[in-house]
Amino acid sequence: MDARRLRHFRKMLLQEVKRHAQLVSEDQAAAIDAAGDGAKESADLSLRDVIEEIALKLGDQESQMVADIEQALMRIREGSYGICARCGRPIDERRLEAMPTARYDAVCQTAIEEAKGNSAHRSL
Repeated sequence: MDARRLRHFRKMLLQEVKRHAQLVSEDQAAAIDAAGDGAKESADLSLRDVIEEIALKLGDQESQMVADIEQALMRIREGSYGICARCGRPIDERRLEAMPTARYDAVCQTAIEEAKGNSAHRSL
């Protein structure tokens, strides 16, 4: 991949990490607010617990996205970005545009998901 395309993907990844980091902060703040709302009824307490759990899970998902983006940025620095970690072939740039954190080409990603039994829920 040429330097211009690498700069494009680096810029895209940096924008995404900022967006996801902001979402993590918002999710964690919402969970803290939900935990400190002083609900009195047991139904209110149950609802608060569910809302808190959802907010924390969203925070975990956003945190994972930030980690995936940081790993992709590391691969750019190391010179391995855009190369499938499984087979060593180049990852199609259309795939990287859709999922800039992709570690595998489409063929390997499909094989990995099928091996895990996730063929009905393919991801990029």
